[in-house]
Amino acid sequence: MYLPPRHTEIVRMAKDHGRVLVEALASHFGVTPQTIRKDLNELCEQHLLTRIHGGALFPAGIENMEYEARRKIAATEKEAIGQAAARLIPDNSSLFVNIGTTTEAVGNALLDHGGLMVITNNINVANRMRIYPSIEVVIAGGVVRGSDGGIVGEAAVDFIKQFKVDYAVIGTSAIDHDGALLDFDFREVKVAQAIIANARHVILVSDSTKFERTAPVRIGHLSQVNTFITDRCDVPAIRRICEDADVRLIETARESGMAEAG
Repeated sequence: MYLPPRHTEIVRMAKDHGRVLVEALASHFGVTPQTIRKDLNELCEQHLLTRIHGGALFPAGIENMEYEARRKIAATEKEAIGQAAARLIPDNSSLFVNIGTTTEAVGNALLDHGGLMVITNNINVANRMRIYPSIEVVIAGGVVRGSDGGIVGEAAVDFIKQFKVDYAVIGTSAIDHDGALLDFDFREVKVAQAIIANARHVILVSDSTKFERTAPVRIGHLSQVNTFITDRCDVPAIRRICEDADVRLIETARESGMAEAG
């Protein structure tokens, strides 16, 4: 497929960063926003990008983003979310940490904790935390997914069911405006469901780009979690679900703004 040079560069930028925005692209290429909107529409028609308000996402369809691309999306926001989650988890706790780049940010933020027992199906989390003598790492068995080091499948589900922990830290690929938590791999979903069922307090961590995405497999519903940590939630329906279901909503960007104002 032949792409004009600007289109090729837009796709490359979207792949590197996970998404591109109209105003930033217009400034980068020195063209009008209308020109960029036309470019994005054409790329979306070719199923190379997925259109969102104000820009586009990579990739299109129901394919999950490449792991390194996902790591770069909202990296600063994920770090703040990870730190906020770590503040909720005391020393000497047991917890699940599942697959995802945001849950990995939580794992990084927990490295100064002591007496933790961390059960995970995320090889990246296990490898990062295993060198800290104050943290006991227990890793699930099962099929290792080559794309991101996630351990999935029935063996992982059976392993998780052996435990009842204080906290679960879970991520999701997409959050529908009706509160559905969605993912791409049904094998991963089954593990996430087992994690939710076997934790006393469930912490959902997800940056706000997940409100703009979709995925085909249902993990569960926002009302099943106890705490939802995101950088910001500008979706009124999601805020209502949190209020109605008594889900604690923590918005790190807003808290940071209030701290600076204070």
